[in-house]
Amino acid sequence: MAESPVGVYKRRDTITALPLYYSGHLLKKYTGEKDFKKCYGELRGSTIFLYTDQMHDTYSEKLDLQMLKSMVMDAPYQKNRSTIYTLTLSNEEVQLKVDNPNTGEEWRGFIMTVATREIPSKLQLLPGQILRLEEVLSEEQKRQAACSPLLTTTYPIHPSSSPGNTYDNTLNGIPLCFFPVSRQKAENMLKENTEYGNIILRPSTDNTNYAITLRQDNPSGPVMKSYKVLSVDKGFVIELNSPVTVPSLAAVIDHFLMETEFRLQPYLVPQTYDTCIELPPEKPTLPSKTVPRARVAPMIHTQSLAWDIPPSYPIPLIPTKATEAGNEYQDTDDVSGPEPKDLHQELRIAVQKRKEQIYTGSPFLHPIQK
Repeated sequence: MAESPVGVYKRRDTITALPLYYSGHLLKKYTGEKDFKKCYGELRGSTIFLYTDQMHDTYSEKLDLQMLKSMVMDAPYQKNRSTIYTLTLSNEEVQLKVDNPNTGEEWRGFIMTVATREIPSKLQLLPGQILRLEEVLSEEQKRQAACSPLLTTTYPIHPSSSPGNTYDNTLNGIPLCFFPVSRQKAENMLKENTEYGNIILRPSTDNTNYAITLRQDNPSGPVMKSYKVLSVDKGFVIELNSPVTVPSLAAVIDHFLMETEFRLQPYLVPQTYDTCIELPPEKPTLPSKTVPRARVAPMIHTQSLAWDIPPSYPIPLIPTKATEAGNEYQDTDDVSGPEPKDLHQELRIAVQKRKEQIYTGSPFLHPIQK
């Protein structure tokens, strides 16, 4: 059963560790070659990766657009004519041919946007295509900023320890085979998990640069090797007998893959994924709370005795006629008695008088109690 293109694209993402901006069928020819050759191209980051066909997961060659000096169209844009572009790089010159002129105009827009970090002023594209170029320009600017030498002081966290950063690290151009580990730890990882890959990118011993640790399986046995990668203004330098300068960390990995003819692969920890969506259990419904009734002590009703005073307000004193000394209140029953000293004493005397009247002649008393 043939493999689906989705699986191929996923492996390409893993190998290149760069965001995919545009892709399509191309015809390619180097200077000195007679005929164009068919290939499938992918613009990832600032690099065009060329594959022999759409189903190959490893690229055969690549074009670094950061080395682009000029891009010239061999003939003016015409709707019914193939488009040929000549790309002049710092180390080579290559021609790309596109049968569909509209597709060729898209290729020109994406290539120039990524290479110059600005959208060309004259493009025969639709508004939606221009909007896509603006998104690519924003993503590429962020990725290039993350690939600056400042990365040598702050190392990212690998996706295995922070799953949510996988997509961000890919956009930032940080290879997924980067691990913030020591040289000894990297060698142990390569020994214990040979099926994960052969190449680990890690911080250097002095924590100011990077290093590559790889494992080669020779007939005499496995051999561990480490290479230093220096950060410079123009990118990164792989310290070999003949130093190699590349624009990004992803290009460092690409160089080792190309030099070993893809016999080595980046060290990638496989991620586990679920294949079945399960229905979560329903949340238990809590029983309604019953408000407890307040417990009130019963009131004790006692029957009043007949001679008790029924509840009533204090009976006010009847004012007498004003005397020559002034307006004074006097008790009518005892005008000649001693004058009360204050209002409370006067009220007590009045209540006492009232009690005596009730006990002696109240008509409301029970006959037996009289």
